Amino acid sequence: MAQKVWGGRFQKDTDGMVDRFNASIGFDRRLYAQDIAGSIAHCRMLAKQAIIDEEEALEIIEALGEIKRAIERDELSFNEGHEDIHSLIEDLLIDKIGVVGEKLHTGRSRNDQVALDTRLYMRDAIHSVIDLIKNTQFVLITLAEDNFDIIMPGYTHLQRAQPVLLAHHLHAFHEMLKRDRERFQESLPRVNVLPLGSAALAGTTFDLDREMVAKELGFDRISENSMDAVSDRDFALEFLFNASVLMMHLSRLSEELIIWSSQEFGFITISDAFCTGSSIMPQKKNPDVPELIRGKTGRVYGHLISLLTTMKGLPLAYNKDTQEDKEALFDAADTVEICLGVMSRFLEAITFNGGRLREAVEKGFLVATDLADYLTSKGMPFRKAHEIVGEMVLFAIEREKELSDLTLDEMKGFTRQIGEDVYDWLDPMSSPKRRNIPGGTGPEIVKKNLERARRELEA
Repeated sequence: MAQKVWGGRFQKDTDGMVDRFNASIGFDRRLYAQDIAGSIAHCRMLAKQAIIDEEEALEIIEALGEIKRAIERDELSFNEGHEDIHSLIEDLLIDKIGVVGEKLHTGRSRNDQVALDTRLYMRDAIHSVIDLIKNTQFVLITLAEDNFDIIMPGYTHLQRAQPVLLAHHLHAFHEMLKRDRERFQESLPRVNVLPLGSAALAGTTFDLDREMVAKELGFDRISENSMDAVSDRDFALEFLFNASVLMMHLSRLSEELIIWSSQEFGFITISDAFCTGSSIMPQKKNPDVPELIRGKTGRVYGHLISLLTTMKGLPLAYNKDTQEDKEALFDAADTVEICLGVMSRFLEAITFNGGRLREAVEKGFLVATDLADYLTSKGMPFRKAHEIVGEMVLFAIEREKELSDLTLDEMKGFTRQIGEDVYDWLDPMSSPKRRNIPGGTGPEIVKKNLERARRELEA
C-alpha cells in the first residue's frame, strides 16, 4: 500500500476495507491527462512567482511529461494501492526526481486539484458531445433532403392526424438536437472557471498568480469564492441535465424508428448491419440499436438523480461525498457519445418505403381538417364546419369509404356550400402545399428550413 499523502497525523494504518472503499483510482485514473496539465500550469506559475526555483520547475515539468507518455504507452500500473490518480502521479513524480517533486503541491489542495481536473474533463466532454450532436443533425438534414418528396401521416396520440412532409418530420428532430447543442454550448462559460488557488477551502498564504494559470489552461475566468469553488458541482449537474434531455430526444427518435420498422407500420427498412436476430425465431430482424439507445436513457437519468441526491445536504465546503460525481459524469459522457455515434450511422443505413407511406396517408381521414378549412373559406364558422365534417367522417366510416370516395351529392347532403372544387382539398398528397406558413409543413417553407439548417451547421 502506497504511503498516504496525509499520513503524518495518523498513528495506525488505514483498515484494508476502508482503503478499498475510499479509493477512486479505479475510475478517476482517466483524469491523468487533465491532472498533469493542471500540475504543469501550476508549476510554471510557482516558478514565475519565485515560490520554487526555475530549474526545479523545469525538472518537475519534464518529469510530468515523461509520466504522461509512460501512461499513454500503458507502461504504468494503476493497481498500486494508491488512493487516487492525483496521489499516484505525485508519487511517480517523487520517485523520479526525489524531494524536488514534493514541492509541486505547494499552494494547492487535492480539493481544488480535483475540481480543476473535473472541469477540464467536462470541457473536453462538452466539445465532443457538441460535435457529435452536430454530425447527427447533418445526417437528419441529409435524410430529409434525399426524401423530400415523400409525404407521411403526421400523428397525435399515435393516431393518424394530417399529411406532412417526411422532411418536416425529420427536421423536427433536428430542432430538438439544435436546442441540445445550444444548452451544452451555453453551459461552457459556467464550466470554464478556474478553481485552482482555492486550496482546501480558504485560499493559500502563497502569492499565486491565478490569472496566469487560467490563461495557461484556457479558462475564461477564475472562481471568486474559494469555499464555493471546491464544493461546487453545479457544472456537473448541468452537464447531466443536458445529457438527460439529449437522451430523451434520442429516445423519442428511437421509439419512432422502432415503430416504423415494425411490420404493422413498414415505413422503413433497416440495414442488416444494424439489426440482430433471435436465438430461437429464424425470421426475426430486431431493431436492437434504437432499443438500446432508448434503454440507456434511463441510465443517464439515474446519474442526474444520483448526483442531485448526493449534493442536496452537503455543508460547505468540500466533502468526500462529491467523489461520487466522477462515475456518474464519466458514464453519462460515454453513454451519450456512443449513442450519438451509433444513431448517426443507423440513420444513414435506413431506407424509407415510399409506397407504404403513401398508402398510410390515403387512409384514415387525414384530410378532415382540410375539409373543415374548405368550409370555413366558404364563410362557415369553423366550429360549425368542424361539426359537419365530423358527421361526414362518421357517414364515411359506416360505408367503409374515405372522404374523397364520397359523391358530391352525398357531401351536399350535409351542406349546400360544398362544390366540385372540394375534391382538390380531399387529395392528401396536396395537403402539405396549403401549409406554406412559417413553421408549417409546406414544401416551400420546409425547403427553406432545411437550407437554413444546413447553413447553420456548416457555419
